[in-house]
Amino acid sequence: MGPMNLALWIMQGILAFVFVIAGGMKLLAYEKYRAMLEKSSPTSLSHAQITFLGFAELAGAAGIILPMAFHVAPWLTAWAAAGLAIIMLSATVYHIRRREPPIMTSVLFLLAVFIAIGRSGRWA
Repeated sequence: MGPMNLALWIMQGILAFVFVIAGGMKLLAYEKYRAMLEKSSPTSLSHAQITFLGFAELAGAAGIILPMAFHVAPWLTAWAAAGLAIIMLSATVYHIRRREPPIMTSVLFLLAVFIAIGRSGRWA
């Protein structure tokens, strides 16, 4: 395993961990998540939208680890990372509109893009 492959695996692990926590919170602790969102201002997201995001984040977390780990359709890892990048780009726009700092979503976006590019190229 080369250094770039190792770096990608580490980033995949970090991203998967973050999205398991975030997606799990949206699904299992909805009221707490909603209260946290509404600290700065009311949110326009419905319960269904937040539930969908939770499922999408959990699916993305599984998608960036499991295909490569089990050598079953490893190309799905790059697509899962691209999907998470789209979610994080949307989240960044959402937080900017709410006048909240988008630093965390921006960092997660960059990580997901790096993984998508890295796993679709020579280190796939």
